[in-house]
Amino acid sequence: MKKQETKSIVLLKHHLKALKLPTMHAECEKVASRCAKDNVDHLGFLLQLCELELIDREKRASQRRLKAAKFPNLKTLENFDFAAQPSINKVLVTELMRCQYIDNRESIIIVGNPGTGKTHLSIALAVEACGRGQKVRFWKVTELITQLMEAREERQLMRMRNQLAKLDLLILDELGYVPASKLGAELLFDVISTAYERTSLIVTTNLPFENWTEVLGSERLTGATLDRLTHRCHILEATGPSYRLQDAKRRQRRTGRKSTELRRHEGH
Repeated sequence: MKKQETKSIVLLKHHLKALKLPTMHAECEKVASRCAKDNVDHLGFLLQLCELELIDREKRASQRRLKAAKFPNLKTLENFDFAAQPSINKVLVTELMRCQYIDNRESIIIVGNPGTGKTHLSIALAVEACGRGQKVRFWKVTELITQLMEAREERQLMRMRNQLAKLDLLILDELGYVPASKLGAELLFDVISTAYERTSLIVTTNLPFENWTEVLGSERLTGATLDRLTHRCHILEATGPSYRLQDAKRRQRRTGRKSTELRRHEGH
């Protein structure tokens, strides 16, 4: 490499670092060498470097959004067993993966018994939203209510409400497993009411709508909550048996067969 070229590379890398362009900084020599070999002009060289920086920047941003969402674990639609839950509307789920419902400020309610894949589906939809640039946050309903009550006691409720208002998609998981106190139900209603037509919600629940008073206590509050949630809403129903229970039974049968085969082998 000529002395002038070496100096140019050193200066270029210095400037790219100062401009906070880490991918261009890391790849500039390699791309320059490839472009020289392929007889690509200086604009082509710059275009290739910019494309690499943009791709890497979006990847890093997506990873930050996934981290900020606080998912308990990452799930994708590819892992979801529709054969085990044929009641789930696969066509609708595939359509929802396009995330148009978020642009339309619509919500999703996933109703079904424990173990039917409701949380898996909600996370898969939310992970896709993160990948498409949306700001997402996952909450177990009981944990959200606890956080809201603590924020209220510490006079931080407005701050928390403002944080929730900045989201594009909010997941409220497992509504119905634990009844809320009167204050807890009111704070949850406030979140849902504030999100109405501003932030999309995905709510998973084991309770049919007529039993939501068991969680929210007041029929008035339940009616107002359902009125907002179901107005612009897609409903998915999982009526099949528990996938976790089926999986446990399959494992038990396999273990039983292995034990039988081992005893037979020992008998010989």
